[in-house]
Amino acid sequence: MAARSIIALVSVAEVVASDLADHLERRGHDVRTVRQPWEAESLLSGNGIDVVVVGDSLSQAEGRDLLKRHGGEGGPDFILICRPADLVDKVLALELGAADVVESPLNVRELAARIGGLLARRGRNAGELVVLENATVDLRSAMVMHRSGTEEQLSPGQVALLRLFLASPRKVLTRDDIIAAAPAENADAFDRSIDSRIVRLRRKLDTETITTIRGAGYRFDPPTQFAD
Repeated sequence: MAARSIIALVSVAEVVASDLADHLERRGHDVRTVRQPWEAESLLSGNGIDVVVVGDSLSQAEGRDLLKRHGGEGGPDFILICRPADLVDKVLALELGAADVVESPLNVRELAARIGGLLARRGRNAGELVVLENATVDLRSAMVMHRSGTEEQLSPGQVALLRLFLASPRKVLTRDDIIAAAPAENADAFDRSIDSRIVRLRRKLDTETITTIRGAGYRFDPPTQFAD
């Protein structure tokens, strides 16, 4: 199993840092929070940090100083939070190599999505996010994130079933295939109960990609981004 990605939150406002850390940790990331510049120096001097979020509790000059010393090739990606009026500071940060600059007040979900995008570019969550028509599934944390903003948790059995479909796109899976590869979480795994599992999974994913092939089984027809 790949090591968890590590996100450092440096001088991020406490209420934002708490919500953001909770959001990221539920998705399997390791979050390190520090308040003072000297704490940040100690944390960033070590290896393994993937993304650094620098809050506007730190002065823009101090944030850029951290970026100059610890960013760049081989270093973590930096996201700096700035105030709306700080256009010059925003431009300077981008010119110094910041991966992103976001304005406060900010939306935690949007910031988490930006962090996720940077991690994907670094190859740190490849293969763990599944984008469907109306939701994105984080297989690592078994979380379904709907376009509406609501979230639902998948059970271990549902994760196993979804992984089975993902591993066999456009292939008809029989009931026996499903029972063997993704057994139910109780002994009642035969015949019509398979139908019930599929219906519940479709409903939770809000997807039409899993279809019933009458008299044969079930097939996952992947969205276009899965196409060969």
